[in-house]
Amino acid sequence: IERSFKHTTIYLAGFNKAGKVCGILPAVELKSKLFGHFVVSLPYFTYGGVLADNDEISSRLYQALFDEAKSLGAGHVELRATSVQHSLQKDTPAKLSKVSMVRSLPDSVEQLWDDIGTKVRAQIKKAQRFELNMKFGKGELLDDFYRVFAENMRDLGTPVYSKQFFKELIGSSLSDRFNIGVVYFEGKPVSTCFLMRHKGMMEIPWASALNSVNHMNVNMFMYWEILQYAIKGGSRSFDFGRSSKDAGTYRFKKQWGAEPQQLYWYYWLPNGGELPELNPNNPKYKLLIAVWQKLPVWLTKWIGPPVVKYLP
Repeated sequence: IERSFKHTTIYLAGFNKAGKVCGILPAVELKSKLFGHFVVSLPYFTYGGVLADNDEISSRLYQALFDEAKSLGAGHVELRATSVQHSLQKDTPAKLSKVSMVRSLPDSVEQLWDDIGTKVRAQIKKAQRFELNMKFGKGELLDDFYRVFAENMRDLGTPVYSKQFFKELIGSSLSDRFNIGVVYFEGKPVSTCFLMRHKGMMEIPWASALNSVNHMNVNMFMYWEILQYAIKGGSRSFDFGRSSKDAGTYRFKKQWGAEPQQLYWYYWLPNGGELPELNPNNPKYKLLIAVWQKLPVWLTKWIGPPVVKYLP
């Protein structure tokens, strides 16, 4: 995040009497004239917040972050947690609109094929008739990934991340945990994904497909290939990413057997007021989204990264 977006990062750690780390809390400061000044743990990803041995340590780390944010003049702090944070005060409200969609994975691809049911299997078979093929790799697939990703983001009306962000992830010291997947039709990339692995869990934080191939059920083909890849690589569960409850993406993920896992996004608001709404569902961004969808892709690749870096 530092190298890709030039943001200031905040690293807090707690130590016990023996000098051993007993808690950590990473965060990122985002500051812009357009979207305001705030701190997030962690932006761009679903998960964040504190990791600590107990609630007392969590409480002290949270308070240290709030003190730091106050000294910076930030308008709020956003904390992305996967469980109720008992160490936070009652005046730290939480949004409960988002869930992660996660399914456990069987030991074999054959068992998964049996588990997903007749309807999903029929959609996969329809896609397979188009002679699609999928490759998994790293930096050698980055250009094809980004070509599809940028066009899809334009069509959604969302500013696109810079290619440098994904290059930094693939080239980082944790590169063994990241992979790119690209689906090809007649030699051209038409659908793509970015994958992360950690402790038996594979997650898909970013996935895209071209509108021109929607009639081929390309996404059904891609996710079937990804789930096979996850099982063969030893993953025990698959995180389809976050969704709003009952949204179209929620229903798409649920048909694969994914179950909702509640996300708790807490907000420290030093001056009170309403919870921030920096998301595409905010009515005040409706016109901007409509305009963005009409821009040429090359232009969104140029003006998108300086904008989206301030959208957590």
